[in-house]
Amino acid sequence: MARRSTETRPVVTLRSGARTGHAYVTRKNRRNDPERLVLRKFDPVVRRHVEYREER
Repeated sequence: MARRSTETRPVVTLRSGARTGHAYVTRKNRRNDPERLVLRKFDPVVRRHVEYREER
């Protein structure tokens, strides 16, 4: 079995910065992005692009 805590590409949740509760689930490369991930993605609740931040 794979060790989840030491994986190179862990599963992360990206939560909307517009406080709508919408989230994306993706994987990130821990070696290239050791900090928390911040992406601009579409939020269908407010129908516009907003910042999504990694949630731990």
